[in-house]
Amino acid sequence: MRRKLTAIKPPLGNRFAGFTLTEVITASALLVIAMVPILKSLTTAHLNTSFIERKTRSLVLAQARLDEIKTRSVYYYSDSFSESDLSLDGLYLCDVADTPAGPNIRKITISVGYDLNENNAIATDEILVTLVTLIAKRW
Repeated sequence: MRRKLTAIKPPLGNRFAGFTLTEVITASALLVIAMVPILKSLTTAHLNTSFIERKTRSLVLAQARLDEIKTRSVYYYSDSFSESDLSLDGLYLCDVADTPAGPNIRKITISVGYDLNENNAIATDEILVTLVTLIAKRW
């Protein structure tokens, strides 16, 4: 017994299934309109991440420099700790200001920033972190 294979006919309503050109163009336009703000926000997030990374690195370097000065001040309190445009790590630069604040107290100000124009000098607009502390004579 042989059966004859017959094709199953689709219902009349689905004979021309698919998308029209107008539907495709409308969907593409909506997709483009939705993608522009998403891409813009991703770009902004990337720029903010870079800035936060530089600021965090500057803070870590400033704190390390401040700890080093505090340690040296125990035995070398009379030495000046002032420095200008000191390279800490690649393009990160540091300025240290040492000013008297009393007979046995000194004010130490550390400014750390990223040298954007790569001229080996830190400008005021390149400073990302400034730490200020007082150091007292211990002996």
